[in-house]
Amino acid sequence: MEQAKLKAQIMDEQAMSRALTRIAHEIIERNEGADNVALVGIVRRGAVLAPMLAAEIEKIEGVKMPVGTLDVSFYRDDVRRRIAPVEFATEIPFGVDGRDIVLVDDVLYTGRTIRAALDALIDLGRPSTVQLAVMIDRGHRELPIRADYVGKNVPSSHEEDVRVSLRPIDETNSVEIWTRPTEKDNGGAN
Repeated sequence: MEQAKLKAQIMDEQAMSRALTRIAHEIIERNEGADNVALVGIVRRGAVLAPMLAAEIEKIEGVKMPVGTLDVSFYRDDVRRRIAPVEFATEIPFGVDGRDIVLVDDVLYTGRTIRAALDALIDLGRPSTVQLAVMIDRGHRELPIRADYVGKNVPSSHEEDVRVSLRPIDETNSVEIWTRPTEKDNGGAN
């Protein structure tokens, strides 16, 4: 069986850092500061990106951002298809009510993870606004969801994987496109 192949690295650590700095400036501008803003990273890699983004905002504004993590495993519409979803902790050490919440994720694809995150967040309270920041928007939406802040738009096919690697989960900080083996490559096997 043929393995997935690296097609291209589209962002290295420096490019990702520049994108986070730009997103931080955009968040501050849109919200007229950072006083009422809190970041909520979607587990897993969104939970790594959120503190990185908070650090950038703190450098610019001098405001320490409240940061939380949100596990959407049991809010996904495909949870019944999975035998046992992996459960991570949701940790939101601040009140959600009346805050401007920025959900943070690594890749926006179909929009289903973000729909699940909205459901999970609303169960915790009523934010003033909910905004979305992603490192990569690869298109192919199945739901009417769009990102407010995007590190990079990456047109890709359904046969490709867009992989965001982040330390400490991964060995490096980068974004790569990988080609998936097709049925033809696998001799027609599923």
